[in-house]
This record gives sequence, structure tokens and C-alpha cells, in this order.
Amino acid sequence: MKNKVNINSISYNAYDEMAEYYYKFVDTKPYNAMYERPALLSLLPNVENKTVLDAGCAAGWYTKWLLDKGSNPIAIDFNKNMVDFTRLRTQSKCQVVQADLNEPLDFIPDNSIDIILSSLTLHYIKNWSFVFDQFYKKLRNGGLLVFSTHHPFMDFHLFDEIKNYFETTILHDTWTTDKGKVEVDFYRRPLQDIINPLIQNGFRIQEILEPLPTNEFKKHSPKTYQRLSNNPQFLFVKAKKICPKE
Repeated sequence: MKNKVNINSISYNAYDEMAEYYYKFVDTKPYNAMYERPALLSLLPNVENKTVLDAGCAAGWYTKWLLDKGSNPIAIDFNKNMVDFTRLRTQSKCQVVQADLNEPLDFIPDNSIDIILSSLTLHYIKNWSFVFDQFYKKLRNGGLLVFSTHHPFMDFHLFDEIKNYFETTILHDTWTTDKGKVEVDFYRRPLQDIINPLIQNGFRIQEILEPLPTNEFKKHSPKTYQRLSNNPQFLFVKAKKICPKE
């Protein structure tokens, strides 16, 4: 199954180049394995026997984890290579669909999902109100949305081209992979434009997390550990679908 995908979506070509790198190294990359992942997992309830949408599955680490924990995952990503690697990682034991969060998720029935998990994906999406409306429709009443994204303070602090904190801006970054440099673009927005679209589309925030790096991260990279201990890199949100919308 393939939903509508726009190959001109931001950073689509970058992930064409990085898909194999993600598949090979995402299990052990410090920012993923020792910082983002422990924090996001701490916000998830028991997923056994739950239908969980992995929205932006990348190379499938979370999808495989969800399978191993006894859930019924549905994994989506806009990039075909990422979808292929997720199918490989999960041995095609669950539904994996190439789908773009900029487009309607028509292949998923409304009110059919217990939990939506979205790891470091939403900062590639410009219109968060549209995405949260789609998530609201697909979740069952009382369903949970748990996501991580770039922290607006971090982007504002690290990128000199940002002159106005309150603007939503496309940022250009360079990432290093095992095969060289890759140019990656993403959107940076103020905190109010992260939180308000969530509330306006029928979600009640249950928890916000700005985690500290793990001790394992400190052993791997003491200098970066010190920076992350004083400056948040990612923002984590757990929210519940309220029915009817308030």
C-alpha cells in the first residue's frame, strides 16, 4: 500500500541518502540510543495488544520495539528507502506504508488507533494543525499522542541565521554519515506554535519532558553530555485525545 507522497517534501532526498546509514547505526547513535529513545519510551504506556501508529518510522527501530512488546504497529514514512528498511527490520510482520504526513492518512480508519508515536519527525512538517487534526481523527477516544521534536530554544541558540524567535523558519544543517556529508532541512518554530496547534485540535497535554542525557551518554561523549546537561536538545510531549473537542 502507498499513500500520496510528495517527493518534493522537505528533506526527502536527504533521507534517500541516509536511509542505509540509519538502518546500520540508529541502534547505537548516542543522540538516539542514549538521549532521545529513553525519554520517549518513558512517556509510553504499556503497548501490549494496542494498535500503535509509528508516524515517521525512519528505519524501523521503534516499529520493531513495538512488535517485540506485543503491540499491533502500523508504520509510515514518506521515504521509500526508509519504508524498505523498516520492512526488512520487522521481517514484514506488520503493516508498513509509504505515506506523507503532509497528506491525509485516508488508508487508516478513523477512531482505530490507540497510540500515535512520532519520533523526531514533526519538525519536517510545516502545517502542524493539519497533522494534529489527522492524528485526532485516527485516534480512539482517549487515545495518546507521544512525540519528540527539536527544542525551539536549541535551534534558536545554535543557528545564527535565526533573527526572530517568533518566526517559523526553514533551517539548513549538514549531517555526517558513514558515506560523507548530507544537507538536511527542517522547520524551526517557537514553543507556542508547537503547543497551541495541539490544544486547538482536541488534545490535552499530560506531560512535557526536557530530558537530561543518560550516564551512558556521558561515557560516550563527556563534552556533549555537559552541553546537553545545560541546554535541551529535544522536546517531548505526551497528550490525550479529548472527545468531543473542547
